[in-house]
Amino acid sequence: MPLLPDHLIAGYRNFITGRYVSESDHYRSLAREGQAPETMIIACCDSRTAPETVFDAGPGELFVLRNVANLIPPYEPDGEYHSTSAALEFAVQSLKVKNIVVMGHGRCGGIKAALSHNSAVPLSPGDFIGKWMSLISPAADTVAASTMMTTGERATALERISIRYSIANLRTFPCIKILEDKGKLALHGAWFDVSTGELWAMNKATGDFERPEIG
Repeated sequence: MPLLPDHLIAGYRNFITGRYVSESDHYRSLAREGQAPETMIIACCDSRTAPETVFDAGPGELFVLRNVANLIPPYEPDGEYHSTSAALEFAVQSLKVKNIVVMGHGRCGGIKAALSHNSAVPLSPGDFIGKWMSLISPAADTVAASTMMTTGERATALERISIRYSIANLRTFPCIKILEDKGKLALHGAWFDVSTGELWAMNKATGDFERPEIG
């Protein structure tokens, strides 16, 4: 039995003989000096929406946190295990990132599950996805009840609402709120369309999603 799947070995072979050769000095510098990314991306773990690919980022440029549906839970220092909060703490307090971007995307499976949670069958007895997506249950119930939108429109609406929700929850973390108020940390929202490759950014003043100028 192979140590790793063949396609991963092939991919690594291409990396170590290609990109690593041209960027080896940069990798050694990162290893020696550590990482210092200015931006943290909170994205979905969907395999189609890798932030490093969408933003054409090189090693050390982005600090990426990925989970189901790019959700941020509210600040809850209860002594339990909180992987998302731990990543936020490290990015803000240790790396001192200057930007946090919550990036949602079209055709999100987590959002689809949230919209159908009343009729969906859990994937396991633990129903971990159902519990996680219950973070946005009130919004999901409201959107799901709308008869004026199509299935696709409801999904897009909740995908974007969930981004605003996560940004609001980011501000429940004292360290984030303090730094944002001091102008040392900026919070952003973005939505990526897998089908068209379009990127939409949230207008901070209105909450609307708009296409950024890319020249």
